[in-house]
Amino acid sequence: MDLVLLHAPSVWDFREEVILQGPLADVIPSTDEFEMYPIGLTSIASYLEANNYNTRLVNLAYRMLRNRRFDVAAHLRKLKAPVFGIDLHWLPHAHGALGIARLVKQVHPEAKVLLGGLSASWYHEEVIADPSVDFVLRGDSTEEPCRQLLAALREGSPLGSVENLTWKTPQGRVVSNPVTFVPANLDWIDVPAYDFMTHAVFKYRSLADFLPYLEWLRYPSTMLLNSRGCTYNCAICGGSRTGYRLVAGRSAAGMRSPEKLVADAERISSFSKAPIFMVHDPRIGGIPRAETFFDLYRKAGVPNELVIEIFFPAGRDFFDLVRRSTAAWSLQITIESPDPDIRKVNGKFPVPNTVVEDTLAAALDEGCGKLDLFFMVGLSGQTPAKALETVDYCRHLVERFGVDERLQFYAAPLGPFLDPGSRAFEDPTLGFHRRFVTLEEHRQALLGPTWREMLAYETDWMSRNEIVATTYAVGAGLNDLKFEAGLIDARTHATVARHFAVAQETFPKLDAIARLPEADRRPALEILAEQVAEANTASLVGEHELEWKTSAGLRVTWLLARHTAAALPREIAHGAARFAGRYDTAIAQVERLGLIVA
Repeated sequence: MDLVLLHAPSVWDFREEVILQGPLADVIPSTDEFEMYPIGLTSIASYLEANNYNTRLVNLAYRMLRNRRFDVAAHLRKLKAPVFGIDLHWLPHAHGALGIARLVKQVHPEAKVLLGGLSASWYHEEVIADPSVDFVLRGDSTEEPCRQLLAALREGSPLGSVENLTWKTPQGRVVSNPVTFVPANLDWIDVPAYDFMTHAVFKYRSLADFLPYLEWLRYPSTMLLNSRGCTYNCAICGGSRTGYRLVAGRSAAGMRSPEKLVADAERISSFSKAPIFMVHDPRIGGIPRAETFFDLYRKAGVPNELVIEIFFPAGRDFFDLVRRSTAAWSLQITIESPDPDIRKVNGKFPVPNTVVEDTLAAALDEGCGKLDLFFMVGLSGQTPAKALETVDYCRHLVERFGVDERLQFYAAPLGPFLDPGSRAFEDPTLGFHRRFVTLEEHRQALLGPTWREMLAYETDWMSRNEIVATTYAVGAGLNDLKFEAGLIDARTHATVARHFAVAQETFPKLDAIARLPEADRRPALEILAEQVAEANTASLVGEHELEWKTSAGLRVTWLLARHTAAALPREIAHGAARFAGRYDTAIAQVERLGLIVA
């Protein structure tokens, strides 16, 4: 292989730590180790393979979660390549990414270690100062710069011409090449690269490395990437217009064409019946572009449920277009606060609540299958009392929409970190007080011992203790409201309430342990391990509340093998069925669920 791409867990090694992560990952599919790898890893691998570089993706986080005895060092020893790439895209991977980088250097001292991603880009000078790191590729589109780097290493040519590269000379001097590769659109690559993923499963005889999160086999979903960058400038989002300009040198969002998006959806439907989630509002490139996409989507007859998100109000005309173009559709809206003034500061849905509710009504009237409404704790201008108004507002929505089971609502804390490059990260006038500045400070914070210690900020309106307490209070209020309204069952309500209570009991115990002499802390933490694990699971939201109904009973079709067979030597394709039949835990889980595997 020319390159091995590694996805690390949030904390290396989380199996040896006892950390109260709390609700930080409650409203996303992955666990609090964020095993869902950036989809850019697939486009990098696909692009490099098209240019004659053998590239393998290894999801270490997934493997470690699936098998607590998985030996990471032993597995790395089996992988031979001159370069190992590690993503540091999201800042909560700061501990795991650098930990895996150091392990790679121990196992393969002769290999080069490359880091990339938005967080690595922001902190590239600090990252490159780590003795375990040889290169950092900056920006949001490093497929071509990565090819240039591999070519330069293969040919022994100067590194000064590799775009977006930060590197060290043999004398140790740091050189930062300009960020000049910022493509204007996304049509030049496959992202996500589903063809690469389906054939690489058999080429490298590994399903585990391509499953995006721990529960994917039971609750699968797929993705369309609308753009890199955004036309909106939400204060707390590192993917905002300001964030991408500062971190990736992007002056405008790079869009994927409607034609490419529909082709991606058709590819997904050829091997999966899972819902397709479209990242970013379909309208961010303009209404005509959105209309073109939905017209092509309708003509293609894609059978999968399409899940979209919107960043600003929409009426029945738009949702009618979505309904007529899809076999089924659902919607996610993050309004973050029921207070319009707070929303104006943040920049998303800066409109009166009557307009928000008109949007909800239009979506439900036009056949939306599931409408998820997300709120947040820790915003600029938000006091504890303002955050608790979320429960009252959701009660109003339940009453207005007559306990429509399609309308669900969730709350989560803004955390643990502020996104590098976001306005909240950069602009002190928004009232965020940063506790951590350096990458090392963020890395150390991930060890907790609770998510209160991880929180990278306080605000003019809430301390960290208030953010933690208010988050649980809002979550408990919503849990009770949903149960009273019949939106969740008694078991889900009881589970969330139980885990909330366990978390409340655990905080003072961990605080007491933190005051013990260092030699006594580890034994005391191990006694609390099971209690902490319970508090980390479904602490605000039931495990299955966020699931789309069409995810149930996915058939892993024989088309996966058919696509693979077309691209691989016959002996490898012929062996695919034998491989699938003997594959360990993941395949066994599929078989237990009664799914079909070719």
